Amino acid sequence: MLETLFKLNSHGTTVKQEIIAGITTWVTMVYIVAVIPVMLTDAGMNFGAVFVATCLATAFSCLIMGAFANLPIALAPGIGLSAFFVYSIVLGLGYTWNQALGAVFWSGILFLIFSLTGIRERIIYIIPDSIKTGIAIGIGLFLAVIGLDNAGIITQGEGTLMQLGNIKSWSVALTALGFFIIVALHSKGKNWSVIFGISLITAIGWLFDPDSPVATSVIQVPPSMMPTFFQLDFFPSFEMSFLVVIITMFFVDLFDTSGTLVAVAKEGNLEDANGKLPGLGRAMLADSSATVMGSLFGVSSTTSYIESTAGVAAGGKTGLTSIVVAALFLGTLFFSPIASSIPTYATSPALIFVAVLLISAFMHFDAWNDFTESAPLIVCAIMMPLSFSIADGLALGIISYVAIKLLTGKRSQLHPILVGLAVIFIGRFVFI
Repeated sequence: MLETLFKLNSHGTTVKQEIIAGITTWVTMVYIVAVIPVMLTDAGMNFGAVFVATCLATAFSCLIMGAFANLPIALAPGIGLSAFFVYSIVLGLGYTWNQALGAVFWSGILFLIFSLTGIRERIIYIIPDSIKTGIAIGIGLFLAVIGLDNAGIITQGEGTLMQLGNIKSWSVALTALGFFIIVALHSKGKNWSVIFGISLITAIGWLFDPDSPVATSVIQVPPSMMPTFFQLDFFPSFEMSFLVVIITMFFVDLFDTSGTLVAVAKEGNLEDANGKLPGLGRAMLADSSATVMGSLFGVSSTTSYIESTAGVAAGGKTGLTSIVVAALFLGTLFFSPIASSIPTYATSPALIFVAVLLISAFMHFDAWNDFTESAPLIVCAIMMPLSFSIADGLALGIISYVAIKLLTGKRSQLHPILVGLAVIFIGRFVFI
C-alpha cells in the first residue's frame, strides 16, 4: 500500500528511511508548539486552544502535503506570519483577533484561487528579487526586535526610541545563554539545536527561577479548542487598510512558501531534469488549503518550513516523511502541560535565532552595486521593524522600487501590476 501511495522504490527510499526523516523534521520544528501559542496570547487568544490549533493545523497541512503532493515538506503556522498577525494587525492596527483570523482566511482563499489558475507563478516573477529579499530580512529584523523585547534585552527608551534593558536580569541572562547554545549547536550541524536550547533553558528556569511556572504533569487530555475554533470574523470591514493586510499576508506567504520549496528541493535533489520540482502545483494547493483550514482552527497563516531540509538530509524523499511528521504532531497534543509552562526567556532565543536565519537571506542577493535594487531592499527591510508593521514595510519597499526605477529611466523593468500595487499603497497612506 505504501509503495502504491508514495512510490518508495522509484524514489530510492524505504519505509524505515522515511520514518527516520519524519522524526528528524519533527524534532527540528516541534518548538513551534511553544513559540506560536505564546505569541498569539499577546493578541488575547487562549493559550490552550492555540496550542491545540497549532498541532492540528500542522498535522492537517503535513497530511495534505504528504498524501496529495507526495513531498517530504512539513508545513505549520509561520512564525513571521504569526508576528504580523499579532503585532501588526491586532496590536498595531487595532483589529480583533477574530478579524485577523478573517484576514488569514481570505488570504488563504486568494492563495488557493491563484494556485488553481496558475497566476501564482506569474506573481512570483513579477515581484523583483530585491523586494523578496527585503521581505525576508525585514521579517527577520521584526522577529529580532520582538524576541529582544520579550526578553527585556531592549526596552522603550527614555528620550530615545529604544535602549538596552537590564542586562543583569535573570531573563536577559537565560535568553542570551539559550541563544548562544542554539547557535553553537546549529553551527555543528545539530538538527535538534532549537528544541534542545528551549528545553535546557526551561529546565534551568524550573530549577532556579521561583517565578517560573513548573509543569505539574507531563501528559494530559488536550485542552479545548472551542475558544478559537470557528471564531473568525468571516466578513470583517473591507476597508482599504484591511485589504492591504490581506494582500500583504498573501504576498508574504507566497514568497515564504516558494522560497522554502525551492530550498528543500535543492537540498534533496528533488528537482527533475528541467530544474523544476515535481508536484509544485499540488504543494501550493496543499499550502493554501492548510492556511484556510488553520484560520478555522484558530491560528495564523500556514507555510512550508525550512526545517524540512533536516528531514530531507536524513533521507526523506516522499510524502511518507510528511505523514510521519503529521502523526507526531498529533501525539504532541497530549503534552500541553509542558508547553504551557515554558517561560518567555526560553522561547525568546528561538525567535532571535529564526531572525538570524531570515536575515542571512542577504547573502543570496547579488545586485548590491545596483542602487535601484539595493535601496528599495533596505527600505523594505528597515521599515518593517521601525514601523512595527510588515505591511507598511512591504508597501514602502514597493513604492520605493517603482519611484526609483521611474526616476532613473528604467521604466521597462517595471511590470504594470507592480506599478498598480505602488499606486494602491500610496492611496492607502494618503487617504486612509
